[in-house]
Amino acid sequence: MKKIDQAAVFLAAQPGLFRCPVCLTPYEAVVGHSLRCPNGHGVDLSKKGTLYFMQRAVASEYDNAMLAARRRMLQAGLFRGITDEFVAHLPQMSQTILDVGCGEGTPLADVLRQRNNTEDVAIGFDLSKPGINLATQLASGAFFCVADLAQMPFANQQFTAILDLFSPSAYQEFNRVLAPGGQLLKVIPNADYLIELRQAIFPAGSTHASYDNSNVLNLFQQHYPMATTQRIRYQVPVPTELFADLMLMTPMHWGADESRLAEVRANPFPAITVDVTLLTAQGV
Repeated sequence: MKKIDQAAVFLAAQPGLFRCPVCLTPYEAVVGHSLRCPNGHGVDLSKKGTLYFMQRAVASEYDNAMLAARRRMLQAGLFRGITDEFVAHLPQMSQTILDVGCGEGTPLADVLRQRNNTEDVAIGFDLSKPGINLATQLASGAFFCVADLAQMPFANQQFTAILDLFSPSAYQEFNRVLAPGGQLLKVIPNADYLIELRQAIFPAGSTHASYDNSNVLNLFQQHYPMATTQRIRYQVPVPTELFADLMLMTPMHWGADESRLAEVRANPFPAITVDVTLLTAQGV
């Protein structure tokens, strides 16, 4: 079955997950390869089996090369400790999962692979059309779309779990689409995230030489005073052949001197530190 036909089957099984961005009414039917709302508005599936909800094109800072490098590093296990914790926090019963800013899709695919629950329903979305196109190449069973975090095209209270891995947050929208009793699992980087790379690229004392997540953490806790926090810290081996991918996959290199980057490439290190905080909040 073609991807566009597989996507139509997915939508036909749960058209009410999405809502029309024009009139904010939940969609009610799939007509051919189009999702239709009661007021006649529609959105068409792409040949890759995705939906495009953006009202205007938005240029993503993550180009194809960065996304491909990111996929190779993630498939080598860079975020495995994070996705392991996602899986540990999710109930065994079937879940309706929303991955916010899913990028090229590997973390969501890893979560679904580990859960191995055929009753799960999973949707990933991102601003990046190239990222979503890459995500469709994964055999994950998830549905992917291009959409805006600030105006999510999803109906109210539909998701039992929201995953937010390093993405911005729109807490009003999260609260709107999260089902009562559902979980919001947000991961933010700590000061030692990729610290070996940061210290290699930036001289001590420069504005990029350190990272502080306190503003993001404080804002989350203002919205969810009962939230729990969990530090996740581990090291991942970096094969020499993937070191260039490690440097390319993160925006860190955007603010670096090219001669310094060349020096770092010439002196790869064998492992990298992943240091993050998992924030967990319950839906009301």
